[in-house]
Amino acid sequence: MVTVKNEVPSFEGKMSSHPEAHIAPLTASSILLVDDSIVLRDRLAMAFQERGFRVAVASNAEEALLVFSRNPTQLAVLDLRMPGMPGLSLLQELKAISPSTEFLILSGFGSIATAIDAIRLGAINFLPKPADADDILNAFARGGSEVDVPDNDEEIPVPTLAQAEWEHIHRILSDCGGNISEAARRLGIHRRSLQRKLRKRAP
Repeated sequence: MVTVKNEVPSFEGKMSSHPEAHIAPLTASSILLVDDSIVLRDRLAMAFQERGFRVAVASNAEEALLVFSRNPTQLAVLDLRMPGMPGLSLLQELKAISPSTEFLILSGFGSIATAIDAIRLGAINFLPKPADADDILNAFARGGSEVDVPDNDEEIPVPTLAQAEWEHIHRILSDCGGNISEAARRLGIHRRSLQRKLRKRAP
């Protein structure tokens, strides 16, 4: 039996169209946002509410399963790394409840292999953080058209050193709750050096 200590808030809004995306705003009116970052989750929730979506939110897999089983949404955005059940495992659980729901995995430190795993498990797309509501809607609209999924694991490209460093930095930063000073301390580099690396585009 799944229990939740606090009631999970939901957001209601009127339907509206959005010119930059194709599929999501025209055919979907509800979305689930699952992320343990309250600031990010609530910011996205308000943005989707303004676009006319019924929005349900959850901070972990347990809450997500409870909310979703009561009232499945047409779209769902899942954080890859959360306390407890990870996003890819939650994806399978939610998809079993509502096979028609379209899922998108959101991550601050996603690798090529992880993105491919997400698509294989049924996600429509994989999007790196930071991402806003427009980015998410456009990713849903594109679907998996831009993701080339190899037939077997041997075909998955090995990340470059720059990609591995980028992923490691953002994993540490995520573990520190976005605290740059603490992340720099754990990485063993100066705070300004870390800031310079973060200003660069992802490799």
